[in-house]
Amino acid sequence: MNTVLVIDDNAGVTAALALLFSLHDIHTLSAASPADGLALLDGHTVDLVIQDMNFQRDTTSGDEGRALFAAIRARHPDLPVVLLTAWTDLAAAVALVKAGAADYLGKPWDDAKLLATVKNLLELGAATRQLQQQARARRRRLDELQSRYRLEGLVFADAATERVVALACQVARADVPVLITGPSGAGKERIAAIVQANSAVRDGPFVTLNCGALPAELVEAELFGAEAGAYTGAAKARAGRFEAADGGTLFLDEIGNLPLSGQMKLLRVLETGRFVRLGATQEQQVQVRVISATNADLPAMIAEGRFREDLYYRLNLIELRLPPLRERPDDIGPLARAFLGPDHHLTDDAADALQRHDWPGNVRELKNTMQRVALLQPAGHISALQLALPARRMAPAFAPLRAGDEPDRASIIAALARADGVVAQAAAELGLSRQALYRRLERFGIGRPA
Repeated sequence: MNTVLVIDDNAGVTAALALLFSLHDIHTLSAASPADGLALLDGHTVDLVIQDMNFQRDTTSGDEGRALFAAIRARHPDLPVVLLTAWTDLAAAVALVKAGAADYLGKPWDDAKLLATVKNLLELGAATRQLQQQARARRRRLDELQSRYRLEGLVFADAATERVVALACQVARADVPVLITGPSGAGKERIAAIVQANSAVRDGPFVTLNCGALPAELVEAELFGAEAGAYTGAAKARAGRFEAADGGTLFLDEIGNLPLSGQMKLLRVLETGRFVRLGATQEQQVQVRVISATNADLPAMIAEGRFREDLYYRLNLIELRLPPLRERPDDIGPLARAFLGPDHHLTDDAADALQRHDWPGNVRELKNTMQRVALLQPAGHISALQLALPARRMAPAFAPLRAGDEPDRASIIAALARADGVVAQAAAELGLSRQALYRRLERFGIGRPA
């Protein structure tokens, strides 16, 4: 059961509110003075406060209410506070709402409107507390990961990334091939580095080869090495990536671009640990942990005959799927701030713009954007305008309502909960302007979030 604390020197007000709330399964605590109210707050769990603004007879300045609100805010910064008074200084009321008051209602109040405001704030508070609990639990898990494993400086905060990192650390000690899938620019090489850093061969070399950046005729030479004269321009013998990675890890990026001839020879090395340099006859033996990555649909390529099915299953003993950045929204802010550096700070509208952008280029695009801004702008605060994100790529984190659809009360409450009370973010999700959302908050009797 939720508990509301009413702080008002008028016993008739506290009794009327207690009766109203009891009819809707809301427990009420009452206090006749600011001191008594603060004492009750210290000794009880309270979900919402309704406070008067004036407590001394013939006083209408509201100074006592402002002081009480400040004291509550100092002790309980997340506790919603509704101002309820006959005092009608609109400018001062707006100032308190800007300072964090959840809502402002005049006396005499409308029972239905007051009750709707209280219920909505309690629902929003419950959703916010759940989000906060989830965030704290995720922070504990991240701290545990960082204490147990080497994360190679990876910056992340999203639960989706956390799951990939946790699985990468879990399978790192097993001497089995790992396939990392995900779109280009999502950070697959960083996940490969974490696997290497926590593996039994972490002290060995970490060698990378981008299979999509080489001509088909040179892939075998890059993988397995070549003797002098093995191909045009091979003036001397050279070691391949497998030799270089002996005793460590070989990371094969864009494995889907490996030609069929190279796929067949790679399969043999994975099965036997043996290979022959291009132009040589003597086999060599290596001990190499192979991690591969791709942004391609390998099952579709198998169906088209462009990728060997037996190689796919050999590489795919463990698959780590790294989602695109738009599916890891909690990573955007920490990554952006890390790329900006300590001399730059994001304004609220810039942070909102980053969240709404769909990031088709993933982490690589985000890094380029922030580095460009840091280069062009002096140290200080970065606004949404300075980010210069393409307007056509701006999209809400959640699908907006279709044209002509009208958000109902439940949709608005849910959007505010997901946005942690940030009106601009909730409005963007709902496809509304901030002013339009404020009008609907008033229409539905939803208290404005702090």
